[in-house]
Amino acid sequence: MSWLSVAGFVVLFVGLLISIAMHEIGHLVPAKLFNVRVTQYMVGFGPTMWSRRRGETEFGLKWIPLGGYIRMIGMLPPRPWDDPTKLRSISTGPWQGLIENARAVASEEIQPGDDSRVFYRKPWWQKVIIMVGGPAMNFVLAFLLFAVVMMGFGVQVVKPTVSSVSKCVIAATEADSRECGPTDPLTPAAKAGLRPGDRITSVAGTPVATWEEATRLIRTHGAGAAALGVDRSGKAITLNVDLIAQDMPALDDPEKIEKNVGFLGVRPTAVIEKQGPGYVVGQMWDLTKRTAASMVNIPKKMVGVWNAAFSGEKRDPNGPIGIVGAGRIGGEIAAAEIPLQNKIVVFINLLAGLNLAVGMFNLIPLLPLDGGHIAGGLWEGVKRAFARLRRRPMPGYVDVARALPLTYVIAGLLVAMGGLLIYADLVNPVRISG
Repeated sequence: MSWLSVAGFVVLFVGLLISIAMHEIGHLVPAKLFNVRVTQYMVGFGPTMWSRRRGETEFGLKWIPLGGYIRMIGMLPPRPWDDPTKLRSISTGPWQGLIENARAVASEEIQPGDDSRVFYRKPWWQKVIIMVGGPAMNFVLAFLLFAVVMMGFGVQVVKPTVSSVSKCVIAATEADSRECGPTDPLTPAAKAGLRPGDRITSVAGTPVATWEEATRLIRTHGAGAAALGVDRSGKAITLNVDLIAQDMPALDDPEKIEKNVGFLGVRPTAVIEKQGPGYVVGQMWDLTKRTAASMVNIPKKMVGVWNAAFSGEKRDPNGPIGIVGAGRIGGEIAAAEIPLQNKIVVFINLLAGLNLAVGMFNLIPLLPLDGGHIAGGLWEGVKRAFARLRRRPMPGYVDVARALPLTYVIAGLLVAMGGLLIYADLVNPVRISG
């Protein structure tokens, strides 16, 4: 392993730890704002590596860098038979906080005057804001990182300007396997005299501003004559092309083939352009939808990880990876023979995508994830709203502790999933190159 690979691993690993720390700050800030007493803010799990106390909160690092947590007193309401002055506490960390604190009464953390500072006594909307804060911080980080790439470095944009003209018609299934032969027919573009540098301005009388618009119009036109508006060196001309029908990869899903669509025979020009905030918002929304949809397939994806880890199957490049796998990908990026700017862009995009995935995963409405506590807070709000409408006594606090049996199962599955990912990342990692 080269020093570049090691450096890339370290850079991405540190980036993930910073993301974890920011996630917990997303919980810490609103908790402090709403006067919940927070006794610990930790990055990592296990034995403490370093810590410092600031006021009533201990800030520190732990030796196992696989997550983080803040410890808030009174996250679970007391049981009916408990002493009401003694509260159980739990952390936002997905495993250690649950196992360490949910079973026992943390009476030593309760101080005189803390009755109004326990988590469970806060209004439901404050509970939701505190728990949403972590995933929200991940979304903010993802947006800012994507904005750095899209607005600062730019993204590849395909223009309706001809980069090259295909000389002959070759089936899509053979396009990468052979060159034009003497008996292959000329493409409509070659027959019509299209040249590199020509900018397509209209198709069959319909103006176009993007390559996608031009492509869709050409494909939906099908075989037959069509007038092609072209800007050639600043001069507007019209070329009459005789489009033909051809099987081509689908625009929305390259794995599928569209049958008998209109075919011209040119390649577009790709350029790097800096984008505005609106573009970032649109891309972020699209990525968020795709990430949310992929969460549904996590069980199926983990079966693939298991097969790859123990039977040697090739890892799915779009499947889940752990923190070790992400670090290895960082090493590959750093060692790749590409320009430094391209490496930086890939690093930032990867870290942004990981933040987006972490944020979405934590919103799954199951304990011990943040989404389980969010669901509890929302349910409490619904119950109290109905009680007001019906003019009935206010219901008690929602006791998420009732879900602890399921929580233990989920926590065990999360630990197993994390262990499997680490093992698979070591023995059969996802690779960005061949």
